[in-house]
Amino acid sequence: MTSATLAATTPATRDRYVDLLRVASLATVILGHWLMAVPIVAADGSVRVTNLLAVVPALQPLTWLFQIMPVFFLVGGFGHGTALASIERRGGGYADFARSRAGRLLRPTAVFIAVWLVMAASAGLAGLDHGLIRVALRTVAQPLWFLGVYLGLVAVAPAMWRLHRRLGRRAPIVPVALLAATAAVDGLRFAGHGQLAYLNLIFVWLGVHQLGFLYADGTLQRYGRRLAGFGLAALVALTTFGPYPVSMVGVPGDKVSNMSPPTLALAAQAVWLTGLVLLLREPAGRWLARARVWRAVVAGNGLAMTAFLWHLSAAFVVLGVATARGWDAGAPGTAGWWLTRPLWLGAAALVTGVLIAVFRRFDTPRAAVLAGGAGWLGALGMALCTVGVFGLSTVGFGGLLAGKTATMIVLPVSAPAAVALVLIGAGVLRAARRS
Repeated sequence: MTSATLAATTPATRDRYVDLLRVASLATVILGHWLMAVPIVAADGSVRVTNLLAVVPALQPLTWLFQIMPVFFLVGGFGHGTALASIERRGGGYADFARSRAGRLLRPTAVFIAVWLVMAASAGLAGLDHGLIRVALRTVAQPLWFLGVYLGLVAVAPAMWRLHRRLGRRAPIVPVALLAATAAVDGLRFAGHGQLAYLNLIFVWLGVHQLGFLYADGTLQRYGRRLAGFGLAALVALTTFGPYPVSMVGVPGDKVSNMSPPTLALAAQAVWLTGLVLLLREPAGRWLARARVWRAVVAGNGLAMTAFLWHLSAAFVVLGVATARGWDAGAPGTAGWWLTRPLWLGAAALVTGVLIAVFRRFDTPRAAVLAGGAGWLGALGMALCTVGVFGLSTVGFGGLLAGKTATMIVLPVSAPAAVALVLIGAGVLRAARRS
């Protein structure tokens, strides 16, 4: 159905604010990547990518508001909770939930991976795997970390949802416990046990995901002011008196990244953002009641995933044209550089629009069919897909023919191995249905 038809037939019970948060969070991520990633071309033609926040440190506090990924994981928890409740009412199980959610993410991602694998192999065979192309082959895969973490949350969502319902009024103890676990891991991290820091990939994002369950059952809406106040106060204290940098994204030169892996400071920022979006819920609801606004949100949600996957590809197309033409925007962070940003953003958006038109058809939702299947096979398939996608975000597409590897936490991984895990995982998910 068209976005206009979907908008016109939206049930009155639908929480439209969740849809707005979903599309707005991904749009903010895209704009942030376009602005923050600053490629620098040296006289010899070599290219490196730095971060605008390293060039202009005064901008780092803005990440407290615009590091918006926690909002997407909050919305994910809401969506998973409502989907699980619906599937259970219709007699479905784990395999049904895993297939529907994984399929929605993996179909457009598989096309993205296939296209870039072909380009990486072609660049290697032609001897062009250097300079800007090498940077592109490495960088375009990095946002896949988000999909890897999200698939992991899908894998554990049914168990966490059952725990949430079993606890009833005591359910808020789960995100509180995960917050305490985050603090404990950080304590060990700063005591010299750096590898343990990756446990916070689970504790931080799962904690935000559990807040989404509390939003789905109506509990969280009463605590917007308290969450915003507590989260902001904790964030100020941790970055002022603790060992945490101000920026909520990784900045070259910082000894600690709040983002990779997540820290207690990022968890505090997630709490602050959760409170903020709850405080904005009522006025946003009035705005979303307008038919034109709601149609725009529905249309945006229909193409958000495709835009997310391809937005960095578009940026490198624009950068390649600018480099070939010899266009120089000046030193990053200067007045002249800022004056060219509207042109840069407009060009990146235009190319992204073209890529959306080409690849959007692979991102069409399919009707969920409850076919049952073995839950353990569904869990195995989800685990393989999660590791594969996360591994690909670690190694990228560069050096494909040379057998390049990278270390994913503690395990070496190559692009072919990561892709194989995704393919096997998807096959196992299908096998779960047949079983």
